Amino acid sequence: MPAHASSEAGRGRRVLITGGAGFIGSHLADTHMAAGDDVTILDDLSTGRRENVPAGARLVVVDLRDGDAVRALVNEVRPEVVSHQAAQASVSISVREPVRDAEINVIGGLHLLHACRDVGTVDVFVFASTGGAIYGEVAEGRQARVGDERHPDSPYAVHKAAFEDLLRILGPDAVGRAVVLRYANVYGPRQRGDGEAGVVAIFRDALREGRPLRLFGRQAPGDGGCIRDYVHVSDVVRAHQVAVSNSAFPSVSNIATGIGTGTADLLHAMERHMGAARSIAQAPPRAGDLQRSVLAPGPAFAPVVELAAGLETVIRD
Repeated sequence: MPAHASSEAGRGRRVLITGGAGFIGSHLADTHMAAGDDVTILDDLSTGRRENVPAGARLVVVDLRDGDAVRALVNEVRPEVVSHQAAQASVSISVREPVRDAEINVIGGLHLLHACRDVGTVDVFVFASTGGAIYGEVAEGRQARVGDERHPDSPYAVHKAAFEDLLRILGPDAVGRAVVLRYANVYGPRQRGDGEAGVVAIFRDALREGRPLRLFGRQAPGDGGCIRDYVHVSDVVRAHQVAVSNSAFPSVSNIATGIGTGTADLLHAMERHMGAARSIAQAPPRAGDLQRSVLAPGPAFAPVVELAAGLETVIRD
């Protein structure tokens, strides 16, 4: 194991956040900046936005697939904390483009981990994995737990699981401590509504703009849609803070609420909050989508934001 540097008294930590111009990563950057840390953001801006980067943080536009550029940046920054949030995050895109998904979510992650190994300064490496896809179908009445067998049913989930395993195998020689956070379906301010992931933001934008909506079925069109566990981004940030600062935090943890919500129920709740209703096209199930995904929150994490209050933050965004 390499010798890892420790922060000097009174000095913030050197923090590298991949995907830090994106939805979750930018909230993490805000928190680290508020704590006085020296924050560098690696982002290719394919989905991230410059305006999400907090004042004082440094943005470096790099694609994780460019191993030489990743290595050069990590060597320059010499981070003590690495938060690996960057990903190709759409299940449906991973089904259509599995090679691209693997290049970003596996090879890109390995470029980062190898660079951390070479620089030898990383005390904590946090990996944003997926709880919403990695366990496969979760039976009615059950919550997926960390100790459950993984059943990844899409290229996206397979590649996230693969990097979890690579981090377990290679991490001890690369970083001081590795933490895997398996996110449920994260939502909140700054989530983009113009892609194929992030249904809360997609619904918000369509309701605002008066556009018709498609509701993908769970097993057939019109059946209310898939069941998901929606966790607010502020709860994700809280979990991340604890994971970084507490050496006793579990090496793998679900970041979730344990509550399942159907897609139609989510849409109707947003309609009520926004005072708007739109025409809905009932669509068949989407390739790669799980029918039901509900997770048991990890033992070191308890969510505090209820869905109704969380949706208000999205609507105000």
